[in-house]
Parts: sequence; structure tokens; C-alpha cells
Amino acid sequence: MTRFEALVSLNMVSDIGSIRLKKLFEFFGKPENILKSSAEKLMAVSGIGEKIASKIFSLKKEDLDKEFALAKKHSLKILTFEDKDYPENLKNIPDPPIILYVKGELKPEDKLSLGIVGSRRASFYGLTNSERFSADLAAKGFTIVSGMAHGIDTYAHRGALKQGGRTIAVMGSGFNYIYPEENKELAEGISKSGAVISEFPISTLPLKQNFPQRNRVISGLSLGILVAEAARNSGALITADFALEQGREVFALPGKVDSLNSFGTNGLIKQGAKLVSCVDDIIEELNLNIDSEPKMIEENENRDNKSPDLSVDEYALYNSINREPVRLDELLEKTHLASSRVIELLLRLQVKRLIKQLPGQQFARN
Repeated sequence: MTRFEALVSLNMVSDIGSIRLKKLFEFFGKPENILKSSAEKLMAVSGIGEKIASKIFSLKKEDLDKEFALAKKHSLKILTFEDKDYPENLKNIPDPPIILYVKGELKPEDKLSLGIVGSRRASFYGLTNSERFSADLAAKGFTIVSGMAHGIDTYAHRGALKQGGRTIAVMGSGFNYIYPEENKELAEGISKSGAVISEFPISTLPLKQNFPQRNRVISGLSLGILVAEAARNSGALITADFALEQGREVFALPGKVDSLNSFGTNGLIKQGAKLVSCVDDIIEELNLNIDSEPKMIEENENRDNKSPDLSVDEYALYNSINREPVRLDELLEKTHLASSRVIELLLRLQVKRLIKQLPGQQFARN
């Protein structure tokens, strides 16, 4: 068994992280020697109890072969923390993942990364600002890192993709279980303009306990974390804690004082997080020498009824939508068109990137 194969095998044992692996290395010298040892000898290592020793001893070559077959099926590259392509920012945290499964491509320029995280049940304010900051940062050359969850994460990835920038999604499951399932198409888009990554073996379910572990990777890949919106017990606050432990900057968007979704972000600001209102606040705090003028995203708002890209019905519907969200039932009232026709037209306008769909069957202009 090669060193690479041994590391992949050890990563398939739950509860072995880089800290325990380091202790095993100190005792056995090489990862290959770890797999050749008896359970009794494994238990002699500090932090390796009977349960973990038994799991290591029970590893089979067939398990590794199955893992490599799945990696090939999903077109994944497997990196170890010893590889030169392993992200530099992540390598420097106290407990970097032993293995990264990568769909897409990680590049050296991803060192200039910023994480954007926040509530899954975000408000319109949180979603639009997540997308706006992501697009503006991507325009300045940042890679946007997030967790591909509903809400803030999804809009952070979308903002970078719309700008034509790079983005990295960090999963809390294996590649057999893209989570949430509704983001499978988004995951494909991210893999073509960045990378979707996971430290978890390919058949790992999206279990609740995986996501705090995933959050340390989001912050570890990034120079800093922007919390766009977060309630009192939001997982985004866990990411902010990891960022502080890793010596990263923490930024927060201020929110309304009476909004439950802003309790976490406003609390971070009270504790010393940098309040931001534009991307220049982030660049200034990171002390980066970056052009202050972002590339502008081409706007589609100046279309009129003579535009060859819009039919009469498309224009009528588009003219009923502005930057504030409007519900589907309101659009039906305004246009007096059949619901099936309105839904068809909404899809066309989304494909043309003139509008976007928001939670609760609401729509707004891009």
C-alpha cells in the first residue's frame, strides 16, 4: 500500500483528524505502518482508544477500492494535506483535513479568498447583500467560499458565478449526497467555475454533526469571514468562532435591531467584528493593495418595449417587477394572464438573468 492510499484509508475512519494522525505518525513513523499494526499497539497511542483502534484494524483493501471507484464515478480529484496543490490557507490551520475530495479545480489564486456565510432562512435584505458583496468581491479577484446551504450561502455562490468569478463550496457530506439536494445544479455550476470540496468519504451522509466540522474549512480557506445575516444560534456564528481561532478577520453586516435574523451579526459587531457597508471596508481591513474600482456587471434594466430580446408578454411581466420582491399572486393580478403563462414567462426572464426567484414564490429584478 502506498502512502497516498494509506492516508485515504485512514481518512475513512471517523474520529481520526489531523491531530490524532500526527500522534500516530510520531509513534509509527509512516501511515503505511499504522495500517499494519495490531489493535493493541494502536491503543498505546495517546488519544486512540479501543473504538478507533478497532476501526483502523478493520480497514479492508476492498473499502479503499470502492472509494476510488466512487471518486472516478463522480470525477473527483483526491488531495492529501501533503500535496503541493492542497490550499495554502487551509494547510496553515491547527487541524487541516487529511484528505480533500475535489470536483473542479483549486488554483493558487484562491489564496485571495473570502468566506460569506449566514442564515439559511435569510431575509430579502440578507440575500441581496450576500449576492451583492459576493459579486463585488469576485470583480476584484476574490474567490468566494461558502457552504452551499440554503439562504445566504446559495446567494453568495450565485453572486460570484454571475460576475464570472471563482467560488468554492465546502460540503458537510460526501459526494454521494449533495446537500441540499435542490442545489445539485448549483454544485455543477460551481465545479466549472471553481470547486466543490469535501473532507468526508464519498458515502458520508449529511449528518448534523458534520457541519460544524465543515465550517472550520470554510474559514480555513479564507482570509476572513463575512457574516451577512445570522440569528442567535446560527451556524454562521460557529464559523466566525473558527475564524477567530485561526487568526482570520471577521466582518459583519449590520441589521435592524428588531430583526431576529440580525441578532447574531449585531452581536458580532458588539464583540469587535468589523462592521462593513461595502467591499472597500473589507479590503482596507485586510490591508490589500487592490484596485478600488470593481468591474461592473452589465445591467439589464434599460430595456424598453422595442428590445428584440423581449416579447410583448415578457416585457409586460418584466415591467411589473422591480428590485423589491413581489409575490406570484400579485403578478397574476397585475398582468391578468393565466397562471401557467405567467410561470412560463417567469422562467424565460430568469434564463435571461433579468429577474431572480426568492423564497416564498417571490420575484425581483437582478
